[in-house]
Amino acid sequence: MSNTKFNYSGISSLTLHAAQHYFPNSAHLTPIYATSTFTFDNADEGMRRFSGEEEGYIYSRWENPTFKPAEEIIAALETFKLIHENGNELKAKAILHSSGMAALSNLFQSNLKTGDAVLSHFSLYGGTHEYLHKILAQNGITPIIADLRDINIAEDTIKRNKNLRIIHIETPANPTIQCVDIEAITKLAKQYGLLISVDNTFATPYLQQPFKYGVDFIIHSTTKFLNGHGTSIGGVLLGRDIEFMKTKATKWHRLLGGNTNAFDAFLLINGLKTLELRMQKHCSNAAAVAVFLQKHNAVAQVNYNGLESHPDYAVAKKQMKHPGAMLSFELKGGLIAGKTFINKLEMCTRAVSLGTADTLVSHPASMSHYGVSQEERLQFGITDGLIRMSVGIENIEDILADLDNALLSA
Repeated sequence: MSNTKFNYSGISSLTLHAAQHYFPNSAHLTPIYATSTFTFDNADEGMRRFSGEEEGYIYSRWENPTFKPAEEIIAALETFKLIHENGNELKAKAILHSSGMAALSNLFQSNLKTGDAVLSHFSLYGGTHEYLHKILAQNGITPIIADLRDINIAEDTIKRNKNLRIIHIETPANPTIQCVDIEAITKLAKQYGLLISVDNTFATPYLQQPFKYGVDFIIHSTTKFLNGHGTSIGGVLLGRDIEFMKTKATKWHRLLGGNTNAFDAFLLINGLKTLELRMQKHCSNAAAVAVFLQKHNAVAQVNYNGLESHPDYAVAKKQMKHPGAMLSFELKGGLIAGKTFINKLEMCTRAVSLGTADTLVSHPASMSHYGVSQEERLQFGITDGLIRMSVGIENIEDILADLDNALLSA
């Protein structure tokens, strides 16, 4: 059973103890239940489990004992010290998925039907952008993209599209690090009877808790900061409507086949234990990198919410504990400079993804956003010379030295 009586003061204790299950043979750590299916003592027990009359495991595409601690920890993090409108502690249910995109698919497909529309901000992860415009659009669901940082544009868009059902935002957004005011956009969504979801991958619940502002759903690619070591792929969908999450969201999850597995769940649980320690180092390093890049002659612009020059500085300061570990920057030399810079790196890692312990550097135009047309990329601020960095936990002196050496040739 979960240890729910102790009043934890911070998230490091929470990640270690919020899901203290008592496993067979007095196991200290969560065992890996490497089994595809589970047995029944008799036919009646099987009937009771399938009908929902009795709790118990049936099949690992549905549930597995290794999944539950990870789900409980993430739900505890996203609701930590938050109070529901009714005055009680806020509760949420989390469902682990095989990837962030699987969690996103469940979010949309369990809430939308043909004829509906989804509104999102115009700076999105390339996979999300393609999903909206290729998968949902093919199924008669209309994607609408607008600058949701401007609440007047957001409201005008809502008024003009009566078939809107859900607003989905990334904040900070990938890869421009733009921030949408969660409180303002949620208030607007509720005013018009819309659902709202937030991709909290970049920030993690260490930096911001969207449920604080009344959002309906949160998703994460757990592959990133929550795991923190690049050892597994995963995603999670969280919802405040417990009944919806237990019924329709669970049913869609099982039918879509987006389940995780015991090995990836185990790795995620271990990664979560050091989330606070890692994020503190990620964030302090990123702030130093941003200041360094802002002063460099080869850099035209730095996108980092901790810089007062960033247009979303005030919004980030309002809703985030720290500006975070993600940044991007524009090289004056454009595409050629970007490729030269990346090729000259000696310590920082050339790779897509983010949130691992080492610093990852990527070129969105040729990598994560390759499937997005140049016209759309430029509209979203994703230029040919844009470099994205997930700042790691190495010694800051080494990160800066590697960047400086690579920038000399850019």
